[in-house]
Amino acid sequence: MYIKRKEFIQIGSLASASMLLPKFLKAFEGNAMVPPGNKVVVILQLSGGNDGLNTVIPVRNDLYYKARPKLGIEKTKALLLGDEAGLHPALTGFKELYDDGSLGILNNIGYPNPDRSHFRSMDIWHTGSQSTEYWTTGWVGRYLDAQCNGCDKPTQAIEIDDILSLSMKGEHIKGIAVKDPQRLYGTANEKFFRDIMKNHTDEKGEQPVDYLYKTMAETLSSADYIFKQSRLHPTKAEYPKTDLGNSMKTIASLIFSDINTKVYYVSLGSFDTHINQEAQQQRLFTEMNDAVKAFVKDLKGNSRFNDVLLFTFSEFGRRVAQNASGGTDHGTANNMFFISGGLKQKGLINELPDLSSLDEGDLKYKVDFKNVYATVLNKWLKADDIAILGKKYDYLNFI
Repeated sequence: MYIKRKEFIQIGSLASASMLLPKFLKAFEGNAMVPPGNKVVVILQLSGGNDGLNTVIPVRNDLYYKARPKLGIEKTKALLLGDEAGLHPALTGFKELYDDGSLGILNNIGYPNPDRSHFRSMDIWHTGSQSTEYWTTGWVGRYLDAQCNGCDKPTQAIEIDDILSLSMKGEHIKGIAVKDPQRLYGTANEKFFRDIMKNHTDEKGEQPVDYLYKTMAETLSSADYIFKQSRLHPTKAEYPKTDLGNSMKTIASLIFSDINTKVYYVSLGSFDTHINQEAQQQRLFTEMNDAVKAFVKDLKGNSRFNDVLLFTFSEFGRRVAQNASGGTDHGTANNMFFISGGLKQKGLINELPDLSSLDEGDLKYKVDFKNVYATVLNKWLKADDIAILGKKYDYLNFI
């Protein structure tokens, strides 16, 4: 059976998805696994600009309550972290992590000349660029490129989504977007696609179609590999029946399988709370809290918590003052959570935001987020952060 270019494009979602998958996946079909102790990073993106001031609450700062007379979270409702700060009431699991020394909080994270556009600011975070630069590769993707310079078993990164984000796209190697390994495996094994591959022969003059066939073949290969790895040691732990809960369960099963994956990426949102912020943030934080709590318990039960670093980020914070619609508008600096059994700095790592010194109503950043990337790359993943990020950034001490 021979299919022309137009007919091939019509086969649908699998062909589209296959274009997101890198060419190197055949390398994983052999003995490509790594032993326990493999350091893993899990990135949790809080899409839409999470309000950091109502996440880590300055409970003794009168300026906070003056700027947010209705939206400010009362000290009596916050989950107190000492005298000065408290967590959002929904983050009970994060408070437990704080109490047992498994949570680090970095405040005042941002970058010079911040951009308040969701898309542009997220691009800056995804690429690790300056706000004046426009890069087409992501920091995780360039890490994959660097790890596979002449290697036969390249390091892998998996995003639990149907679409691959810019952060996961390198110059030569890309991460893999998989929402559900079983669903991808089932789609890849449909008789229709298998028959196409079985009957295809290369035809002179049809190079674009040949390329698509080759990519599709590698997609089928990767679908088999990822699904089989996810079933080697499937977690038996209970997770919330939410999108994030299901995603964290998938990540745990892949970590326990010792698949050659160093980075997992997952998103939650939207935190773009211009209106009705209280209810929206409460709902999203409940989902995040319950999923992360189950994930940490699972890692601890399988003796992998010391090997895994989970961190959160959002493309920007919100303005200090509430708006007239029960919400907050796009701001600048924000906070990040770090969760691991291998933290060297715990609790509140640096000072809370200075609300008496604002930049036209916005927080001033104190720590460039690229310092976090450099630290994770160098200290956790043992990679060449300078080559990956394009310049030298200061290392932090949380790991």
